[in-house]
Amino acid sequence: MAIPMVLAILFPPTLFLTGASVLTLLSLAILGVLEIRGINLKYSKFVNTASSSSSIRFKVPSRVGMLLLYTPAFLVGVASFWLYPADDSRFLFLKSAVTIHFFKRLFEVIFIHKYSGKMSLDTMIIILVSYFFLSLSLIYTQTFNQGLSEPSIDLKYLGIVLFLIGISGNFYHHYLLSKLRTNGDKEYKIPKGGLFELAICPHYLFEILEFLGISLISQTLYSFSVTLGSALYFMCRSYVTRKWYMSKFEDFPKEVKALIPFVF
Repeated sequence: MAIPMVLAILFPPTLFLTGASVLTLLSLAILGVLEIRGINLKYSKFVNTASSSSSIRFKVPSRVGMLLLYTPAFLVGVASFWLYPADDSRFLFLKSAVTIHFFKRLFEVIFIHKYSGKMSLDTMIIILVSYFFLSLSLIYTQTFNQGLSEPSIDLKYLGIVLFLIGISGNFYHHYLLSKLRTNGDKEYKIPKGGLFELAICPHYLFEILEFLGISLISQTLYSFSVTLGSALYFMCRSYVTRKWYMSKFEDFPKEVKALIPFVF
């Protein structure tokens, strides 16, 4: 039973979906490789690195930038309920997961995160377009599977569980990060609590679980390519983040990994 399901995922109904899946995976992987090579997306602690600060000409306040880059993706999710009325539970769960993901991001920007700096305009535009396309494409590509037979092994309920674990863990660790700063404090500190005791970027790990949950809800090649590409990018970003902390803090605990406790 599993073999036909795997074949259906690997060989989607149109060549367009195959091409979109490959392109998305490569794009995210390239962003990850650029992070390793020191060409970082210029937000958070990497906005003023020596390799990039001289090339930044236009900046926006971080809170404003984050609101702008998440809002279009969230609105795509909201609009999808009107544009694509769900005929089945899988499509409904997918649209809901995508919309909730970006709503939670906006909620955190407004009520949770504490910002002290700015982000480059070019980075904001890159991420805005990426998230907008990601939200749109995850939903749109699912329409190609409407009317087709259901997978022989239904993984959408497992996907819902993983998505809820991922979004809860991500939110919790973002909350811990917000508690590191008081109003007006611009200094970075070594995160404490939760899985920060074992990895410097557990919020990335839980976001990967979110996307894995979305992939299992969707069960398409495109959604799995998004998850794999995102995982590759987060691995690279967490790796350079750990290097940054090690260079800034002499007392950074060497046993703390980048992304996966005890492993990486």
